[in-house]
Amino acid sequence: MLSWSVIEYEHKYRAIGEYDHIKDLIKWGTDYLLRTFNSTATKIDKIYSQVGGALNNSRTPDDHYCWQRPEDMNYERPVQTATSGPDLAGEMAAALAAASIVFRDNTQYSRKLVKGAETLFAFARDLGKRTSCCRGNPHTEPFYNSTNYFDEFMWGSAWLYYATGNKTYFSLATYPGLSKKSKANFMIPDLRVLSWDNKLPAAMLLLTRIRIFFSPGYPFEGMLSSYHNITCVTMCSYLQRFHVFNFTNGGLIQLNHGRGQPLQYVANAAFLASLFVDYLNATGVPGWNCGPYFLSLDDLRSFATSQMNYILGENPLKMSYIVGYGNKFPRHVHHRGASIPTGKTKYSCTEGWKFRDTKNPNPHNIIGAMVGGPDKFEDSRTNFSYTEPTLAGNAGLVAALVSLTGSGGYGFDKNIIFSAVPPEYPLSPPPPPPWRP
Repeated sequence: MLSWSVIEYEHKYRAIGEYDHIKDLIKWGTDYLLRTFNSTATKIDKIYSQVGGALNNSRTPDDHYCWQRPEDMNYERPVQTATSGPDLAGEMAAALAAASIVFRDNTQYSRKLVKGAETLFAFARDLGKRTSCCRGNPHTEPFYNSTNYFDEFMWGSAWLYYATGNKTYFSLATYPGLSKKSKANFMIPDLRVLSWDNKLPAAMLLLTRIRIFFSPGYPFEGMLSSYHNITCVTMCSYLQRFHVFNFTNGGLIQLNHGRGQPLQYVANAAFLASLFVDYLNATGVPGWNCGPYFLSLDDLRSFATSQMNYILGENPLKMSYIVGYGNKFPRHVHHRGASIPTGKTKYSCTEGWKFRDTKNPNPHNIIGAMVGGPDKFEDSRTNFSYTEPTLAGNAGLVAALVSLTGSGGYGFDKNIIFSAVPPEYPLSPPPPPPWRP
């Protein structure tokens, strides 16, 4: 998500002096991912999928039971190994492929990322390794259970096509069988919601981008047109007038039906909506169709802006849900390091509980972190569904904010994403079958 935002909006990051910083953040992540598998190989049989973990209702020291600074942890933190994992490997491949475009000016590192992405995707596509990485793993399945992996196949293959220009990946991303298995064309509202468990709306927008600016024609046009239509439906579903999702009285869309940690889904939707507006603006298209209605792009931009304004403080509590932004923001963030005071004293697994359970505000503010959020928000450290920040949520937040800022000028970079893609020359469709009387 961060890489995608940099590819589209490099000029904005440069204008606000954050371009080098955001690249450092991305490289921190990609360097880590490259260490979790044999990135020098062309074929792998495992991925180190998680360090540490927890068991529900455990009384054994682990990442849920203990409350310590990360540098003070001294309990056992086992490494989880995935010998199968199309969902995990597909998402990792997408991450490395997207980052390879960000680091296109560093040829050696970019090639390393591409090679790693292709190795991971081959692992993901191995017919003998199609069981979810978290299936049956008590350290993973209860917390980050993957419901499907075909969305990661579409997402990963789309990014690999952009990163390599290899038409094999494009053919997979537009393969009707993949669309069917991923349920891309099903009119299911929850599939319109981008999250760590569902990449479909992002993948289809990424592929719609190819149709809008590249026009590859036959034999890809049929599926690309379908993805474009579904993307339009996705954008329609975000608007309150169509009653696909509920909205709170304060104006926040409920993309996860009122369950905990809603803001990550809202930020993701705002980014997709804002980016779709920029795509259509670049082609001089003033709007899009929602059934019999033709809607202005201003309607969609207003949706994205209103949702981000809600997160920034235009809400019933008049509270920013981003730590350090505004005069009123969460002070009891569910974060071990932020909640324990600075000093030479090391606190054991259970000694740290007093900092978790106190009503006092955190001694440190984790500046820039977006918490889980409303509704009926309680600034309580012990209620993670309100106050826990996540990497997934904050990636969407950064992407949405940079897409909406006017710093560096409006619009996006239409061409950089195609830097590795050779010119397309549409094939001629096959002739019709011979006429028979």
